[in-house]
Amino acid sequence: MKEMLEKELDFDDDPLNATGVSRKSLVIFFLIDTSGSMKGTKMGELNTAMEELVPEIRRIGEADTDVKVAVLTFSTNLAWMYSEPISIEEFEWNRLSANGITNMGAAFEELNIRLSRNSFLNSPSLSFAPVIFLMTDGYPSDNYKEGLKKLGDNSWYKYALKVALGIGKEANDEMLAEFTKSPDTVVHAYTGGQLASLIKKIAVTSSQIGSKSMTLSDDTIGELGEEDVTDSKQRQLEKEIQDIVKSEDYPKDIPFDSGW
Repeated sequence: MKEMLEKELDFDDDPLNATGVSRKSLVIFFLIDTSGSMKGTKMGELNTAMEELVPEIRRIGEADTDVKVAVLTFSTNLAWMYSEPISIEEFEWNRLSANGITNMGAAFEELNIRLSRNSFLNSPSLSFAPVIFLMTDGYPSDNYKEGLKKLGDNSWYKYALKVALGIGKEANDEMLAEFTKSPDTVVHAYTGGQLASLIKKIAVTSSQIGSKSMTLSDDTIGELGEEDVTDSKQRQLEKEIQDIVKSEDYPKDIPFDSGW
């Protein structure tokens, strides 16, 4: 009996069982503009929204999903909020301040380095494609295209669910669409209340889709390869984001910033 029990618990003999009990890992990356133009109400609203977002993300995902968060801020200098992705159960938001210029291209290059099994994606378990959420209120001060080109060669970035939020009238949606690869995953906030609402809606939606296991039983997936599954998740994200944009809460035309 003892030998039989030990045999049943030896998952190495059955890779399917081993995979079944492994926790899948999902890393959510937040790239946040902390340049001087974000100073004041914009940064205050963003900090408050992110503090309120953390407990909502804790409820995301399946029981076997290990959700982690990584925050990269960029201005004149780059800084990670923590030295590695932190489990959402332990993650605490550190309030940010704003100063300096917008070195977004440098942030893209730093993200490229970290999007690797040798760095921030070194989970021993299976991994979902990461979620990457970019927030900025202006145009890059450096050569963002060079940084984006390096990032574009990164396989993790290619498979990632990418979304961007332009903050205020100076944010360039066309540039943000270069990052997300689709204008349908770019939104714009013109007021403090709208900024807080969009951060929470977009982050929760993206994380829910990113942590969803799409199996052969899913009606919308069928028998698909990993690339097809990623494309399906991306299409679902685009639809969800556009539903947010088309909702009554989203203003259709605001020619100037209000509330900042």
